[in-house]
Amino acid sequence: MLVEFENVSKIYEHGIIALDSINLVIDKGEFVFIHGPSGAGKTTLLKLIYMDEFPTSGEVRVGEYSSGKMSRKDIAMLRRKVGVVFQDFRLISDLTALENVAIALRAAGKKPEEIRKRANIVLHSVGLSTKRHQLPPKLSGGEQQRTAIARAIALRPALLLADEPTGNLDPDTALGIFDLLIDINRSGTTVVVATHDLRHAERLRKRMIRLEEGKLVTDGGMIGVSP
Repeated sequence: MLVEFENVSKIYEHGIIALDSINLVIDKGEFVFIHGPSGAGKTTLLKLIYMDEFPTSGEVRVGEYSSGKMSRKDIAMLRRKVGVVFQDFRLISDLTALENVAIALRAAGKKPEEIRKRANIVLHSVGLSTKRHQLPPKLSGGEQQRTAIARAIALRPALLLADEPTGNLDPDTALGIFDLLIDINRSGTTVVVATHDLRHAERLRKRMIRLEEGKLVTDGGMIGVSP
């Protein structure tokens, strides 16, 4: 078991219920879509997994970590094991693709030689070897997202979370990002993708969890990739 939500609720100020009594288990090696309309609680669920937020009630467990007893050191260690990809890329515009990827490695205390080697490897793995010295404004939207994914997997995380990773991309580019996420999953990384748009995700026969108004309404189980 990698991720478990036990009767988890998250209530924000003014009584806004983001998640309501969620019970959920995500096992090691799964590829899971979290689906639902805007405001359903998808982003909050992901934030609870990498412990950017904490539940109002209930418990979130990620590997050996529990939301009920997390120190600052524990949170830092957890985030080295969890990669996160956002819709808006969050790249530093005056750093090259290679330098953006290197940030995660430098923050983890890796040596300069290892940083250069690993950053080049992950950029190659996402198809950006020839663009490694380009600044983000010179990259297409899909290339920026691939750079963000490379940064997220630089530390070989056990778990990759993607929050609306194709929301700003055209349909063909979005298709390529989903294929990349599938490849990452096949390499052994657990992948959880939050999305409200299933136009391209629907071709992937994967476990689908649907949220509506903070409630888990359906959990479609796990099936294989379509031919």
